[in-house]
Amino acid sequence: MRRGETALSLPGILQPEGWPRPSGYSNGLVTQGRQVFIAGQIGWNPRSGKFESASLADQATQALKNVLAVLAQADGRPEHIARMTWYLTSRAEYLEQLDQIGAAYRAVMGKHFPAMTAVEVTALVEAQAKVEIEATAVIP
Repeated sequence: MRRGETALSLPGILQPEGWPRPSGYSNGLVTQGRQVFIAGQIGWNPRSGKFESASLADQATQALKNVLAVLAQADGRPEHIARMTWYLTSRAEYLEQLDQIGAAYRAVMGKHFPAMTAVEVTALVEAQAKVEIEATAVIP
């Protein structure tokens, strides 16, 4: 535990008995604290508003970094994220790049796997965007 955190403020993974453990996410978490809601972040450079790569894995990396930049404004860290929703423009491209996306996720988020949902959408508002990630965090 970190200083100032209690056992009740740490997220608890919800894993129903007999269910296989999911890979790369949790079925659910229970936690308490200050809630932070992060709007969908895309994989562009937030300062220039330009995409530096057309690769889904690269855009996912940048989108995760953008999520964490917003979270940091509330003094939050990756382990405070309780849930994420990923909106992807191509399920096939996601599956093709899953190894790179997984490595990028671990490089940015560490080994923290919140409750997650991934949804394929026909398009995102920014035409070049291939992924948009929104998140909810709970800071003890």
